[in-house]
Formats: sequence, C-alpha cells, structure tokens
Amino acid sequence: MAGVDAAMEPEPIDEAAVEAQASARGATLHDLAALAVEVEVRLLRGLLGLVKIIGLPDSALRESRERVAAAIKASALHFPDRSLLINLAPAETRKVGPGLDLPIACAVLAATDQLPRSALAQPLLFGELALDGRLRPVRGAVPVALLARREGRTLLAPRALLPELALVRSLAVVGVDSLEEVVRLLRGERPFVIAEPPPPPSEPATDTSFDSIVGQDEAKSAVAIAAAGGHHLLLTGPPGTGKSMLAKSLAALLPDLDEATALEVSCIHSAAGLPPREAPLRPPMRSPHCSVTQVGLSGGGQVPRPGELTLAHRGVLFLDELPQFRREAIELLRAPLEDGRIVLARAGRSLAFPTRFLLVAAMNPCPCGNAGEPDGACSCSLAVIERHRARLSGALLDRIDLSVRVPFVPAERRRPSRGTSRLAQVRARVAAVRARALARNDGCLNAELPAARLLGIEAALSPATQDWLARMIDRLRLSLRAHHRLLRVAQTLADLADSTAIELPHLAQALACREPEHERDPGAAQFSVRAASRGAAPRTGATP
Repeated sequence: MAGVDAAMEPEPIDEAAVEAQASARGATLHDLAALAVEVEVRLLRGLLGLVKIIGLPDSALRESRERVAAAIKASALHFPDRSLLINLAPAETRKVGPGLDLPIACAVLAATDQLPRSALAQPLLFGELALDGRLRPVRGAVPVALLARREGRTLLAPRALLPELALVRSLAVVGVDSLEEVVRLLRGERPFVIAEPPPPPSEPATDTSFDSIVGQDEAKSAVAIAAAGGHHLLLTGPPGTGKSMLAKSLAALLPDLDEATALEVSCIHSAAGLPPREAPLRPPMRSPHCSVTQVGLSGGGQVPRPGELTLAHRGVLFLDELPQFRREAIELLRAPLEDGRIVLARAGRSLAFPTRFLLVAAMNPCPCGNAGEPDGACSCSLAVIERHRARLSGALLDRIDLSVRVPFVPAERRRPSRGTSRLAQVRARVAAVRARALARNDGCLNAELPAARLLGIEAALSPATQDWLARMIDRLRLSLRAHHRLLRVAQTLADLADSTAIELPHLAQALACREPEHERDPGAAQFSVRAASRGAAPRTGATP
C-alpha cells in the first residue's frame, strides 16, 4: 500500500523550475456577498504554453485563460510562452464569474516584469476582459465595493459600474476602460484619480394611480393601512375594478429607504445582475408573471441567484391573478412571509436570502370574475367557484393580514373628485405612522411585532374588549397566527387614529378587513364595524 500511496501523491514543483511569481487581489461573488480572492501566478520553466487555473474555478472562470491571453496581446503587451500556474485562494470556496479576469491579467504581467509587483499590493481589481482589452462590467459590483471599503483598498473597476456604486460612500474607486489604462496607472504613468460616484437620485413618488382610482374608498383605505403597518393585502373583485392600480399606488405610498437599507437592496440587485435602479432610494416593486417557476420565486440555480422574493426585499411583491400561479410556487410563500427570509439547501451547505417584503395579491372571485356581485352576473356554478378558490390554501390565506373586496363601481360613482391630490397627504400620514412604530417597537414595523410584545398589547386591553375578542376568536375559529395578525393590524389602526391604546373599534375594523376570507365559510360571522364603534358586540349575519 505504501507504494500505491506514493504513486498517487502529486510530484512537488521543483523550485528551480519556477521562473517568477506574482500575486494580485481580486474578488468574486459568493451568494449575496463578495469573497476576497488572492490570485497567485507562477511562471514555470521547461513547459510551453500550458495555462492551468486551480482553486475551484467555474466554467466561465476557466475560460479566462483565452480572454486574458487575447487581451494582453491586443494591448501591445507580451503574453509569456512559458507555462502558467494560476491559483485562486482560498482554494476550498468555488469561484464564479469573469470578474477575476483583471487581477489574473495583472498578476501575469507582474510575473513577467511588465508591471511592478509592489503596485499590486494595495488595489482590489475587478472586471471582465474583452478580447480587445476593453473592460466589461460584471454583476456583483456593489458587494465587491463594500469589500474594498472594508479592507481599505482602492477599487479598480470598469467605468460603466460607477453609477451602480453611487450609494457606496467613502469608497476609493477608479473607473477604467481598458487593460492598457490599468497598466499605465499601475506603472505610475498616470495618476490615480479617485472617481466621485454621482449622488443617488431621490425622486418623490410621482405615481398618480392613487388619486385616479374612483369609487373604491374602502380598498384605498386598506391600501393606506397596509402601507402604514407593512401588512400583507389581498384584493378580490371583478376584472377592471382597479386592483392593479391599487397595488401600484401602495408602492407609491411607501416612504423612501434610508441609505443603509437602500444599499442592502442595491447589493441584492447587483448580485442578481440587474441594471442599477433609476431611483435607488425608492422601495423596489416586483410583479412576476403567473408563469414564474418555483426557482424563479425562491432563487437558486447552479450558481445561486436571488429570486423574485428576495428582489422585492424592503419593497412590494405584487402577485396578480394569484390563483393562476402554480400551486407549489405560491405555497413557497408561507415560510418567507413568516420569517422574512428563505433558506435554500444545497449540497454541503445552505444559504439564506432576505425576503422582508410587503405582499399585495389580486384575484377574481371566480373564473368569470363576477361572483358575489349584486346584479347576479356570475355564470359560474358553485362547484367551479369552489375549485377556483381552493387553489389557495388556508395556510397561505391565514398569513394575509388584510383581505378586501374591490367591487364593480356604478357610473354615477365614477366621477373623479376635483379637489387637490391626496397622494402627498396620505404618504405623509403613512410615513408618520411608520416612524412612530419604528421608534416604539425597537426598529420593527407593526406587522413584524414579535409574539412576546403582542402578549403585552393584549394584556393592556380593557376587560370588555378582551371579552369581545375572546368571543370573536371562538366564533370565527381564528388560529393563533390570525389572532396575532389581528392585533398587529389593530395596532396600526390605533396609530392612524392617534390613539395611545387599542380600543374595540380598532379590533372590529381589523377583523372586518378579513371579511372576504370569512365569506368562504357560509357559517362565518359577519358584523357591523359601525355597531362595534358604539361598543356593541358584532352580530352574526349583520351587514359589514
């Protein structure tokens, strides 16, 4: 066995065969963060033309041998005809993408004395090389920039990436266009000019859909409640009644992100390879088509990328025609809605992507869309309606805080109001309620209140309100999750009313917002919020 083991051991590299060596600092994308990579190049004697890259490169990185050789020759520089051994450290982590082209090329040039080795000690190099020596942008620029800032290094990156780095403050970045320009900088033939990224545009929400929606006062009120507290919302109604416009108006009601949160969102979009957002301080809004796959929502793939749930982080995820989505795709929402993250298991490791978004879903009550309308225009049988609604599980609906019907609006109620726009007024109110909740709840919105905090909120209710809540929980058979979500919505309603405590009308209105879900059960209790506001208990069969 000793002979077999000896035969299996690789032959050590003869140090006399090493003609020269050099190293450069680079980075690669690892999930949603950047991994620092030390690129080590050894020029070997005795062998001709063999270029080997080790350190777990992916296929795109293995192909950098040809890109680097062509780019060096196109830049009027010499590519060695000796063998090259290129190591990417740390060796145990897989390296992905072509962003290491530039540090590999510079390390090769330093090993062949075309660049001073000392010039590669400080900067972090990042970028893909074209065959003619130009530098191309690569996904993951924002995480790489954060790594460079954290290590106190100057980032040399393609000039086209500078707008994407606008949110990364206190970053020493030099935008370059070609390998030739990088070589002149590192040789000292040109001074390092630190680029000043353009300031991120901060444009106020200009979406006027909120004021354009007429005759849907109850739904618009629910949209404002959802925006103020971060509550998930389901809109149900016939086609063309304004459900999509309501969803878009909700995104317009949200306040701007602070710079730290906006940078977090930019990291996610950069890691996904998306172009820079025009207004990076605005919350993102994603509206995937109903044909989206499970991986498209959750993220993943051979090289894991964030999916739609993560791309909507700190913003709005709008799912139009919710029953038309694949069952396995929408059931995937259950854990992210509860935990604010999605965990993907891979061979040997697991990765977690953040999913703290506000869900807005829209659906027709039946295939023809007219079920429940007072004119009796629905042509669907009861069995067809039940099959349509059964596409959504009770477990998923239990995680939605507000469920509102968006009915057909008669012609006499479609006249737009001639008063001033209410968008700015509602936005200001939403921002004030959010700021109040964040200050009181240690940095979390009302929709994110932990269960321990909810126990204290419920204990502070008056005895009569506690008794009423207990009766409603038993009568409507509300789950513990629905019970907690009811309290969270009631807290938002109390904040909107400038009330220091949750009162019976707030709980009654919060319960009324779950009405369309209760309509699924013929025996579910309906009640009047107006009666509750007078202190009376809701009555079964009363008109909401």
